[in-house]
Amino acid sequence: MPTTPSATGFAAADLGATSGRVVLGRVGPDTLDLTEVHRFANTPVRLPGALHWDVLALYQGVLDGLRRAARAALPAGRGELRSIGIDSWAVDYGLLDANGALLGNPHHYRDQRTEDAAAAVHAVVPAPELYRVTGLQHLPFNTVFQLAAAQGTAQLPAARTLLLIPDLLTHWLTGSVGAEITNASTTGLFDARRGTWSTELFARLGWDPELLPPLRSPGDHAGTLLPHVATYTGLPPSTSVTTVASHDTASAVAAVPATEPGFAYVSCGTWSLVGLELDAPVLSEASRRANFTNERGIDGTIRYLRNIMGMWLLEECRRVWDSQGVPSDLPALLAEASRARPFAALIDPEAPEFLPPGDMPRRIAEHCARTGQRPPGSPGETVRCILESLALAHRRTVREAARLADRDVTHIHLVGGGSRNELLCQFTADATGLPVIAGPTEATALGNVLVQARAHGLVGDRDQMRHLVAATQRVRRYVPQGNLTAWDAADRRVASG
Repeated sequence: MPTTPSATGFAAADLGATSGRVVLGRVGPDTLDLTEVHRFANTPVRLPGALHWDVLALYQGVLDGLRRAARAALPAGRGELRSIGIDSWAVDYGLLDANGALLGNPHHYRDQRTEDAAAAVHAVVPAPELYRVTGLQHLPFNTVFQLAAAQGTAQLPAARTLLLIPDLLTHWLTGSVGAEITNASTTGLFDARRGTWSTELFARLGWDPELLPPLRSPGDHAGTLLPHVATYTGLPPSTSVTTVASHDTASAVAAVPATEPGFAYVSCGTWSLVGLELDAPVLSEASRRANFTNERGIDGTIRYLRNIMGMWLLEECRRVWDSQGVPSDLPALLAEASRARPFAALIDPEAPEFLPPGDMPRRIAEHCARTGQRPPGSPGETVRCILESLALAHRRTVREAARLADRDVTHIHLVGGGSRNELLCQFTADATGLPVIAGPTEATALGNVLVQARAHGLVGDRDQMRHLVAATQRVRRYVPQGNLTAWDAADRRVASG
């Protein structure tokens, strides 16, 4: 969309599993546009026995991006840079000592140190009780299990503050300490009903509740820039850092262009986050057994969803093929996949062997052989296997969420990078029998910017935010075209294992 002189600028630092970026968003009357000003790699660092995030490099990337955003936003006639917001993935954290110093690089959630940690936690707080308090989907890397895995290390006794990744970067920008609520709700340490930290749970597990910082809500003022940050970036020291929905999925859901009720969403990137927006958590035993999570969204809403392995499967395959000299151009792979035989091989994307980095094509072939199927014989067949399997996982999750929450679903909004994948979008429509509205691709950054803009009085309530997205962003509608009976049969095949 064209930039208007009256538009106000907001910087969104959006950190993903493989890269980070700083985006300049402009918001004004009937205006919502984004310009990427800086992108930088997010390359994990493997040390003997551990996988870490290079959080200092990420912070430097954010600083460099803000410097470029300042140059892009501040010239006369281009508006002003009103504030900054940071979002990232969930669950990972840094520990600060009594002097505010970081106690080592944060671990990566794909690090395998948590393999046995859930059993230790459940020995103290049984899984059904833990779910009744937190409402959190069981994932082996949830923060509560990471902390259990840290027992016996030198860091935990020395720690005085635990900060999730966006809160850690906000602290370095402003000096303030807080925990944004949409990300806090992913830790397994948050009371889903009360909307507060569960300090009782934390204490039962033997940890000091003082580690948990005060909670913040999307739209809260986190602080202004520290002098050295202002000097480096060229931004005024008075520049606000606004608390956004710092869990990237929460930001993405905030920007779903839903103008009608009855929608489910799929936020599709490295992970597929599939679910509903509710007013209250679903904490039933059936919900726990179905492994659904109750995480916070903006305005006290509940993101009732399940995490499914998403485009990670495809991107890890492409990485391996590239390293082997096998052509991995995505358009060519998708074209080959479109010609491959339907339902020749299917996998369960939630199978644990697909979580760590490694030779994904081999793992998919082994999964197929183990389940009595002929493994894919070419990259195109492997891609078709991944996309059909993801579409079936979307179908199962939407249907289960609707049943458990007693909701009717009439259409699906698919946002994020996966919305560019036409084959996946069409397969999802065919598998579910529901129309799929694909886009915007940049939902996370849009949600980040919109929460900042609302905090500064430029947009109204959640419905107005979503109508602005619908009015300004490009989306594409996919209607079911496939044979639903064939998808039913494929679904039964996956369920039978």
